[in-house]
Amino acid sequence: MQRPSKETINQLPPYEGLALADILIIENEQEAAQALDVLRQQVSVGYDTESKPIFRKGEVSPGPTLIQLATPSQGFLFPTRFPVALEAAAEILANPKIQKVGFGLKDDNRELRGKLGISIVNTEDLSMTLKRLSGEKNAIGARAGVAMVLNARLGKGAQKSNWGAYPLSESQILYAANDAHSAICIQQEIKGH
Repeated sequence: MQRPSKETINQLPPYEGLALADILIIENEQEAAQALDVLRQQVSVGYDTESKPIFRKGEVSPGPTLIQLATPSQGFLFPTRFPVALEAAAEILANPKIQKVGFGLKDDNRELRGKLGISIVNTEDLSMTLKRLSGEKNAIGARAGVAMVLNARLGKGAQKSNWGAYPLSESQILYAANDAHSAICIQQEIKGH
């Protein structure tokens, strides 16, 4: 297993992850309960966060504006502007029985702890797992990871969009959910599920 070149990645078929119908945005108690019903039963979930981009020098990030959790068949987006969404996401992130899997988790974890007071336990950083498995010197990002393990190209179109704006656009919803979804799919593939 080795890190593919940019050219190789660009020739891969696009990552076919979750569709809009498979993604639930948590804004109220009912949606939070629905998400928790599914997520509490998982052994591991894909995990990522999005933060509002910083445009001015010296501007401090307010912390994540969105927390994403995914199972192999569903994505759940928790906008941190809704206290009920934040509470539900915090419950899963702090649950030691459910592993949270993603890329470059150190920054996400630090931001969640520092800005939102959420502590995360039982995580697997795929950047490090894939680095170890491939014998690479550097950590491997989500785009390279998806190419290496799933033979697909993860779109990064909405990455730099305004995650502080609400409601989210369709492209943001798909991008955010599939970042978390690709992580759980990579973990399953590596473990041979």
